[in-house]
Amino acid sequence: MLGISRQTDYAARVVLHLACLAPGARVPISDIAKHRMLPLDFVRRIVGDLVKAGVLMTVRGSGGGVSLARPAADISLGEVVHAMEGGVALNHCVSDRRVCPMASTCPVQSIWVEATHVLDDYLTSVRFDALALRSEGHQPAHLRVQATGRVRGAQRCAAAALA
Repeated sequence: MLGISRQTDYAARVVLHLACLAPGARVPISDIAKHRMLPLDFVRRIVGDLVKAGVLMTVRGSGGGVSLARPAADISLGEVVHAMEGGVALNHCVSDRRVCPMASTCPVQSIWVEATHVLDDYLTSVRFDALALRSEGHQPAHLRVQATGRVRGAQRCAAAALA
């Protein structure tokens, strides 16, 4: 099976969780782990990787937490995949032609390259603001979480998100 790592799947869930909140909202990492049903230590590592990639930012201390580093409309699923996986490649010969002595003459290698570009372009076109609004049940669930009062640094967005 071709697929992404569990780490990348969890990273997308973390970013999606934050994309569903008001712009500038900060939440504790433990809240994300709890509401997304993810292992806390794993989420901490993922947040660290996403901070290094410029996708998320953290604020320490009272009133701190994790938030998107940019608006959700400016963060793509492709960017998260690149941050966690190091890029998209359907075969090793796509990212490093030296692994196969026949790569320069192989007709299948050129298909792997083309398919990789199509997939990478598609993932880069998918933005988290659109993903946050994609499911009818998804956004209200996040608004209920936000209403618990553990969201910091932004106004509640219930009216705006449902409009």
